[in-house]
Amino acid sequence: MARYNRIQVALSMEQAGIIPVFYHADPNICFEVIKACFNGGLKVFEFTNRGEFAHEVFAEVNKRLKTELPEVILGAGSIMDAGTASIFIQLGANFIVSPVLKPDMAVVCNRRKILWSPGCGSLTEISLAEELGAEIVKIFPGAQVGGPEFVKAIKGPMPWSSIMPTGGVEPTKENLSQWFGAGVTCVGMGSKLITSKVIKEKNFSLLEETVRQAVSILKEVRGH
Repeated sequence: MARYNRIQVALSMEQAGIIPVFYHADPNICFEVIKACFNGGLKVFEFTNRGEFAHEVFAEVNKRLKTELPEVILGAGSIMDAGTASIFIQLGANFIVSPVLKPDMAVVCNRRKILWSPGCGSLTEISLAEELGAEIVKIFPGAQVGGPEFVKAIKGPMPWSSIMPTGGVEPTKENLSQWFGAGVTCVGMGSKLITSKVIKEKNFSLLEETVRQAVSILKEVRGH
């Protein structure tokens, strides 16, 4: 069962600003990555459903987090259908992120008051997602859909929309300034933040420092 409801998750995602996105088949590596991100200043984390038996990895990691790092808000991403969403919700996912917009996923998530962030690529899709109850809408792939200029265009007729781009987001002042200047609520960040080099070398202290720097840059960008 989720430890945080969708209102708490939405507020936490906005406050964090950066949502790390990651998957690895080794639960220990996943846990260390999440721990490094948490120690660096980020407590919302998206585990991507990318490999065989990924739900089993998620279950093991989430059980350990409940005991050792209960403040972490762990959700599941790359969810493609309602059935898979149900599996991860049963395993304690606090939110569900999808690269696609499917109404039946909204029903499953809303029934359990789980935040659902579907992937959208047009004004019409974003509006439909909001009609279905999506508090924060994902745009994916962020850069290819149109980048910060796309967000600006959306926020014109729909200034109430809360948007989270994933894909094409980097932990630099220039990049984050463009996205947040356009009006995003938060951003998803994967390999640009959690690099293959860090994982290969298991250099989690470096990851923690990278996250800490990204958090500092974002505070500056937001004017905090």
